[in-house]
Amino acid sequence: MNTTTAPSFASASDTREQKPRIEELAPDVYGYISDFDPNCGFVVGAEHVIVIDTRPTPRMARGFLDDIRSVTDKPVKFIVLTHYHAVRVLGASAFGDDATVIASNGTLDWIRTRGQADFDSEAGRFPRLFQGIEEIPGLTFPAISFEREMSLWTGGRELRLQCLGRGHSNGDTVVWLPDCGVLFSGDVVENRCGVYAGDAYLRDWHGTLNATAALKPRVLVPGRGAVVRGAAACAEAIATTQDFLGTLLASVQAGIDAGEDLRSCFERTDAAMRPRFGDWPVFQHVLPFDVSRAWDELHGVEHPTVWTAERDRELWDTLRG
Repeated sequence: MNTTTAPSFASASDTREQKPRIEELAPDVYGYISDFDPNCGFVVGAEHVIVIDTRPTPRMARGFLDDIRSVTDKPVKFIVLTHYHAVRVLGASAFGDDATVIASNGTLDWIRTRGQADFDSEAGRFPRLFQGIEEIPGLTFPAISFEREMSLWTGGRELRLQCLGRGHSNGDTVVWLPDCGVLFSGDVVENRCGVYAGDAYLRDWHGTLNATAALKPRVLVPGRGAVVRGAAACAEAIATTQDFLGTLLASVQAGIDAGEDLRSCFERTDAAMRPRFGDWPVFQHVLPFDVSRAWDELHGVEHPTVWTAERDRELWDTLRG
């Protein structure tokens, strides 16, 4: 008798609390790092603080703000969003009306067109990360948006906000501090965590990662996973993210070439990727969504189909049921 049970939906069974910790990356530059929840960061300037991403809810963001207060009592003046996903942006209201939210035009467009669907989807996928969901006042919209690049200056330090190309989403922004070699990559780069590609432009992402590598960071805060230190280790993290995505695409393409349906392509891809990536956090969660997006892109669907809570469950039942 087969006693194997299907994996629980997405990250529904992930109930272990993770306490983020402040990690100094350079003078006045800090990561807010979890074991494998989304990472954030902040930079302390002469007169104010710049925050990079927020937590998923105001309740969780207040914990982030309390921890910032253990370093400085300067006010938070700017919040930079690396992309539109709910787990990155919906805690912004906890920082108050005096904090100006900044995002790329691509991120703004997707907040407008996909933000509510993504909120509903992610709340179902990550119940642990949406503590205090009832406090979220609505979607987070930027007050300032930019096309490709803009800079924030604090004292003599530049925070260069750059859209290096489509990848994890439309409008991904990395935050580059050239004076100290620190890069906040958002989910463009992960460090030994499953790479979510459900909203991705997979073939573009490879080139975006090449552009990221060309910055030659010496310290990298990935979207998930531990801080990466040293130029060689940063280059390796970028290359490993490329390898994950390349293996995904090649496996799904092989299944399509063999005339397989979506579920068979998923099973082929799981078998190809699990030996190397299967023990990475959230791998089990991301792979069905990754394969679905790869299948669509390889069949000529340029833009990712909007995920809804209903579509999430249907896909999971199809591939994991």
